Amino acid sequence: MRPLRFGRSRRWGRSSRRTAPPGVATTAPAADAAPVKPVNGYDVLDKVAALPISTWRYQWEPEHVRHLGPMAQDWHAAFGLGDTDTTIPLVDAHGVALVAIQALHRRVTDLEQRLAALTGASSSSRS
Repeated sequence: MRPLRFGRSRRWGRSSRRTAPPGVATTAPAADAAPVKPVNGYDVLDKVAALPISTWRYQWEPEHVRHLGPMAQDWHAAFGLGDTDTTIPLVDAHGVALVAIQALHRRVTDLEQRLAALTGASSSSRS
């Protein structure tokens, strides 16, 4: 199998409108994304937490090579993103990771505020 090439290859080089093969570019300009819908980060976080993660290798790779991640079928069943259950598009993996990080940040911030309120309340009650 030939490795993917980026940048100056003849097919995807500087003269091409694209800078990477389809599915590898990880951002979508707002003008190209339609329709844009909000996402519930906590729902995504729950799906990430329930997603089976394992180590594996492609059948053609040497025995010592290992990868870490979900199976594409499990990913597709959990999130319903992309157009097939045989691949995980990078743009979707990045989006899921970012929204899960945002949900974790909100959860930690909320817990810190609750802890500060409890600590402040217990400190003032001891005085």
